[in-house]
Amino acid sequence: MTFKKIRFVTDSVADIPADLAEKWQIKIVPCYVNYDGESHLDDGKDLVRGEFFRKLPSMRTMPTTAAPSVGITEKAITEAAQDADHVVIVTTPAKLSGIYNAMRLGASNIPPEKVSLVDSGMVTMALGWQVIVGAEVAAETGDVQKVLDAIQRVRDNEKLYAGLATMEFLRRGGRVGWAAASIGALLQIKPILNVKDGEVTPLARIRTFGKAVEKLVELTREQAPLDRLAIIHANNLSGAEDLKRQLGDVVPENTIIIEVGPTLGVHIGPGALGVIPVSKSWRQ
Repeated sequence: MTFKKIRFVTDSVADIPADLAEKWQIKIVPCYVNYDGESHLDDGKDLVRGEFFRKLPSMRTMPTTAAPSVGITEKAITEAAQDADHVVIVTTPAKLSGIYNAMRLGASNIPPEKVSLVDSGMVTMALGWQVIVGAEVAAETGDVQKVLDAIQRVRDNEKLYAGLATMEFLRRGGRVGWAAASIGALLQIKPILNVKDGEVTPLARIRTFGKAVEKLVELTREQAPLDRLAIIHANNLSGAEDLKRQLGDVVPENTIIIEVGPTLGVHIGPGALGVIPVSKSWRQ
C-alpha cells in the first residue's frame, strides 16, 4: 500500500475549532450571511458570533445565508490538491444547502482519482467530527478508503440533538416545512430537534427550556460510552457549561464547547443548546 498525503476541505457550517483546523491543516470555506444590505463572511473574523446573536432578535429583516461561490471553493480545493495526493471534501447536506454543489463544481478541474466528495448528512460539529476523525485516520494510515470508511462509521454512530429557546427563527428561515405549521402553538414550545441524513425533524416538544435541557442530557447519556462529545450553543455559554456539568461522568476528556456560527445560528436563534455525541461504537 502506498501512503498518501490526504488533505481535507469543508465549509464553515462545520464549526471546527480553529486550533483543530490548524492542527490537521483543514481548509474551511466560509459561507455568507446577508443582512442590512451587506454580505458577510462566516469566517470568525468578519462576523463576531456573540455580537451577531445579540443583534439578531432586533434585526429589521431576517438575515439570509448563501453558499460560497464556485470561485472560492475552487481556489480552496486547488490549493489543498497542490499539497496532497488526495483531497477529501466533506460538506453540509445537499438537502439543506447549495454548498455541496458549489464544492462539486469547485472540484471539477481536479482529476477524479485525486478527490472524494462526501455529503456529511449533518451540520455543525456532527459534520466537524467526520472531518476531524477522517484527518486522524489519514495521518495514521495514508489510505483513502480507510478514511472514507471511518467518516461513514462516525456518521453512523453520532447524533445531533438541539434544544431551541424559540421557534421564531426556524419558522422565519423557511428551511423546515413542519416549522411553519400551527404557529401559535409551536411558538410556545421548546422543541428538541434531531438531524439525520440532511433531515431536520422534531424529536420532542417540551414546554420549558429547562425541561428541554434535561431531555438533551437524557439523550446524550443513551449514547454512552462516548468517544467524543461537542456541546454547541448560540450565545449561551453558561447554559452549555451547565449542560456539561449535568452530564457528569459520561463526558469524555476531549469534550468541546463551541458557539455555532451565524450561518446555522440564523436558523436556530440565540439561546439554543445542542449535543453531538459520538459513540465509541464507531471504532468497531
